[in-house]
Amino acid sequence: MKRIAYSRLLKWKEKSGRKPLIINGARQVGKTWLMKDFGRNEFQNVAYINFDNNTVAKQIFDSDYNIPRIISSLKILSETNIDPENTLIIFDEIQECPKALGSLKYFCEDAPEYYVMAAGSLLGIALHKGTSSFPVGKTEFMTLYPMTFAEFLEASGNSGLHELISGEDFSTVSPFSEKLKPLLKKYYYVGGMPEAVKTYIDTDDLIKVREIQKDLLLYYENDFSKHAPEDQIPRIQMVWNSIPSQLAKENRKFIYSVVRKGSRAKDFELAIQWLTDYGLINKSIRISKPFMPLIAYMDQSVFKIYMSDVGLLGAKSDLPAVSVIDGNRIFTEFKGALTEQFAAQELRAADFLLYYYSTENSDGEIDFVIQNGDQIIPLEVKAEENLKAKSLRAYCSKYSPDKAVRTSMSAYRKEEWMTNVPLYLLTEYIKKL
Repeated sequence: MKRIAYSRLLKWKEKSGRKPLIINGARQVGKTWLMKDFGRNEFQNVAYINFDNNTVAKQIFDSDYNIPRIISSLKILSETNIDPENTLIIFDEIQECPKALGSLKYFCEDAPEYYVMAAGSLLGIALHKGTSSFPVGKTEFMTLYPMTFAEFLEASGNSGLHELISGEDFSTVSPFSEKLKPLLKKYYYVGGMPEAVKTYIDTDDLIKVREIQKDLLLYYENDFSKHAPEDQIPRIQMVWNSIPSQLAKENRKFIYSVVRKGSRAKDFELAIQWLTDYGLINKSIRISKPFMPLIAYMDQSVFKIYMSDVGLLGAKSDLPAVSVIDGNRIFTEFKGALTEQFAAQELRAADFLLYYYSTENSDGEIDFVIQNGDQIIPLEVKAEENLKAKSLRAYCSKYSPDKAVRTSMSAYRKEEWMTNVPLYLLTEYIKKL
């Protein structure tokens, strides 16, 4: 399965002044597969070291950071000849070995000729960032997210449609909307977790896809008890379980009393941060004014929470497979929550931070506000072909943005005051602004 991130790895390989690269992200999003695939295709040799339950690998880094000694040991352990020009060194689950993480500084300073790539969970790497061994300024970072809709198209044998939506002229896509809409509905159900996508491709069985998603949810929940602070485990579980009901509300703002009656921010702040660091949720923070930079106008006490993957949200909410087949019914489940979830994860995969706009005393709300270079772009999300955009029009009347976007199932068209972008074109359109 092709990943868009592959092109970023190619740029890393060819870059002058290249530093060791850390790929982080939630578990099971395909970090290991991507590194190995890149190594097989772009190098003669791959020296793969996994630190999970590997005492011997950890001991290599116990004594010192002498790179020639480390390389000699890695050759023996990986049974691979490590030639600096033709070998990719992969450190997997690097958060399990803080000293290996620290060694990246010395690879950067003393042996930059080696190609070194590491992967670890967002949570594990975040926990080590405050330690003296963390290689501050000596590594590059890339976050891997679940597969996007474009990647889903490519993986499911629709490379022609993928190429079409990636083009420069979006008006040429409209004749193919009746092919893209059903595939988008299917993506809403399957989501972007690589194992779920592969199961769908191999079997075309949505029941088996749901079984994989349920297993992934159980896997994550088991990790709560393994890795989270003991006093936070029940709170993490409560926040996690509340997400479908939070998104089912007309106003999807996160409400602590939905998690537990009478609770306040201080009761669940650490639990929310843990889930964020783990990579399972994405926070969209409210801004009161859409000015540059958005971070200066955010209110961190008011936010929405989305899951990392639309397929996992459907699985956690027990959305039945028949909803995919039953006309537009899937787009009305959760009052459009699936559509907002889809937009949120596509924006995150394109490296946009998530913000939404509302004022204290107004019902008007803009689902997402994007900072793209020196542009602030309002984005209103509609689940079907609903062309009403009262909130967006009011926002534009007040702030006169250079660009405004409404995304829906309606065809692409550019109007005087805003552009309607089909949901299946959203990320490709935003990237080209």
